[in-house]
Amino acid sequence: MARGLNKAMLIGHLGTDPELRVTPSGQSVANFTVATNESFKDSSGNLQERTEWHRIVAWGRLAEICQQYLKKGRQVYIEGKLQTRSWDDQKTGEKRYTTEIVCSDMQMLGSPRDQGGGNQGGNYPQGNTGQAYGGGSYQGRDQQQQNSGYPSSPPGGMQEQEKDDLPF
Repeated sequence: MARGLNKAMLIGHLGTDPELRVTPSGQSVANFTVATNESFKDSSGNLQERTEWHRIVAWGRLAEICQQYLKKGRQVYIEGKLQTRSWDDQKTGEKRYTTEIVCSDMQMLGSPRDQGGGNQGGNYPQGNTGQAYGGGSYQGRDQQQQNSGYPSSPPGGMQEQEKDDLPF
């Protein structure tokens, strides 16, 4: 029997600086948004552009790296899975839902000098320089989140062999 597939891959620009929090169990979690743009011609032949906003959640060391190196406006590649979670609104008592991308792999694209922030000297964590136009690649690991409202994130990222097949 075939398994399902839940995989999201984005290239876009950060809409906000990552916000880092620590759960009661001590687990780091970062939240930020990424905007992707799509151009298309409408039925009249006019060029239209649509921007889609995506909520991103990163856990553990990957969350700390995102908070440290990513800034609003920075171009980034995000890979992860779609996840919908719910909670009860404390004001209205209604059940609320949100769909997020739980990030398992992040690559900074472009130069920090060109991207509205980041580390101006290119001082990325040792061993992660020179990838994706001077950016770094960071993969999350399986985390146990207790009392956080989020389930576990998957073991992170693509294999090195698969990364070589990417067109960017």
